[in-house]
This record gives sequence, C-alpha cells and structure tokens, in this order.
Amino acid sequence: MEAHKSGIRVHCMRIAACVALAAVTAGGWSAAAHAATTPSAAPPAAPAQSGEQPLLSRGDSGPEVREVERRLKELGYWLGPADGEFDVRTSQAVFALQKAAGIGRDGIVGPNTRAALAEGPRPAASSSSGEVIEVDLDRQLLLVVRDGEVRHILNTSTGSGATYTSEGQTKVAVTPTGEYGIFRRVDGWDDGPLGSLYRPVYFNGGIAVHGYSSVPPYPASHGCVRVSIPAMDWLWTNGHATNGTPIVVR
Repeated sequence: MEAHKSGIRVHCMRIAACVALAAVTAGGWSAAAHAATTPSAAPPAAPAQSGEQPLLSRGDSGPEVREVERRLKELGYWLGPADGEFDVRTSQAVFALQKAAGIGRDGIVGPNTRAALAEGPRPAASSSSGEVIEVDLDRQLLLVVRDGEVRHILNTSTGSGATYTSEGQTKVAVTPTGEYGIFRRVDGWDDGPLGSLYRPVYFNGGIAVHGYSSVPPYPASHGCVRVSIPAMDWLWTNGHATNGTPIVVR
C-alpha cells in the first residue's frame, strides 16, 4: 500500500512539472507559473543625477550659499557680506535678481535663478550725472546710480494701488513718478498715521524711502519706497541718502 501511494505522489509531481513547463513554453510567465516562484526583490531606486545643484532658500547656509552671494555682489545686487548665510539680505538680493531677469519672484535659488546668475542681468540707469537714487516702478527695484552707472541694485516695494482710509480720507496707494530730492531725514523709527517707518528719508510730502520689516517682491506699500532694514542702515551709513540727494521715480 505504501509503495502504491509513493508511486502516485511521484506521478502527480511529474504532471505538475509538465503543466508549469507548458505554461512557460506557451506564453512566457503566466500568472500560475509566476505564482509558483519566489517574488524577486524590488529594483533599487535610481541614483540622483550627478551634477544636480540643490535648491537654496531662506535658512540655508554653507559654501553653496556663499558662492551665490559672491556672484550677486559681483553683479551689483546689494546684500552686505557674503557670509554663507541665506538670510533676509540674501533673499532680498535674490528677489532683485529675479525681477531684473523677468523670472518668477520666489526668493529661491533654483535652475532659473542659477541661469540668471550665469547670464548676469543688470538694469540700466536713466540718469547720467551725479549720485542719484532711481526707483523702477515696473520692476520694483531701487538703484543707486553714480554718473550714469548702476552701482547697487536693491529689492523694493512701492505703492500697491489699493485704496485705503487715513485720517478720515480715502486715498489710493500710489508712488508718484517724477524727479525729487531728499528734504528731511529721521535717524530712527518715525511714527506716522500709517505706522512706523525706519530711518525714513522724505522726498515728496509724506512719501519716503524707508526701512521696513516686510519688503515683498511686489507693490505693497501705501506709497512709500520700502527696503529692508539692513539695506536702509547701509544707505544711511554709506551716505547714499543724504539731504539733497536726487530721487527719480520712473
């Protein structure tokens, strides 16, 4: 009896092997044939492409940031020392570069911004003599110009175009075009009906170039010309915003 059962088992195993072989021969690995095998391991993840450069943004630090800062300074975009820290100064300079290049204004150093750094766009001046502060409303840039040469390029935010109410009057947030001169300066925070302005230099009534904690890459002010607080300190310290300095808004 045991010999008879053993013979049956061998016969069945031979039949199963023949069925699997026939499945492979007829159509490759059929579902039945594949199920009889041990699943293979998942393929390894593709390695990162060599030469890829990382995205850089606010809060990053290191040699890659320092190289970006050096290039920005070389092109004239103000940011202070190239210290390898992607802080407010660096992000403001990146905004300014992106505006000059006509690309997305996100403050992040990605492929398009790296291409702009390589190409080196620089806005042109409209004045030809003396030291002048020029405000480019279309591109939202502040330029420090000397004898027709753009020396420094800063991000700025000017009048938003929105309506607002101040002291019972409804007004429109506009930075008027024209040629002006600085006639009054306040070395500190100057409180006004619309808030406090940092080290403002007034050039048209209550409109001033001043430092502010928020300088987005789009028009957002009530009419003043905003720059970052570090940038305003630099303008004061280096004598770029003295009484009588011409300001051209265009």
